[in-house]
Amino acid sequence: MLNNSGVFDYINALGTSLDATAVRNNIINNNIANVNTPNYKRKDIRFETELKHAFARAGEETVDARVKNLDLNALDPQIYTDYEELSYRYDGNNVSIQNELGILAKNQTKYNGLQELVNQNFKQLMSVMK
Repeated sequence: MLNNSGVFDYINALGTSLDATAVRNNIINNNIANVNTPNYKRKDIRFETELKHAFARAGEETVDARVKNLDLNALDPQIYTDYEELSYRYDGNNVSIQNELGILAKNQTKYNGLQELVNQNFKQLMSVMK
């Protein structure tokens, strides 16, 4: 009954975003692990762009309606090689440890914020059910 009501629409969207930030975290850690690997090129994931396009495809006027019509299964975040042709080091690697640590911190902050939003949504559900 609750599942068809749209109650979980935001939680599902937030959960998908949490999954994407976890994937990005793994990719960043892999970039850091390969900072000294010759010819390694940093990787990243295209999720925010995919989510933006999914919202646009939802075609509704309100955010609630867009979230309700979001096809989360159609989201296909792509892992890509960032600046594949660029290398500012002699060994062909384009990973900057300082850059990766900054991106990791930003990604962790995003993950923590999304996790807090999921927790708040569940708290609201619990208070409604009481």
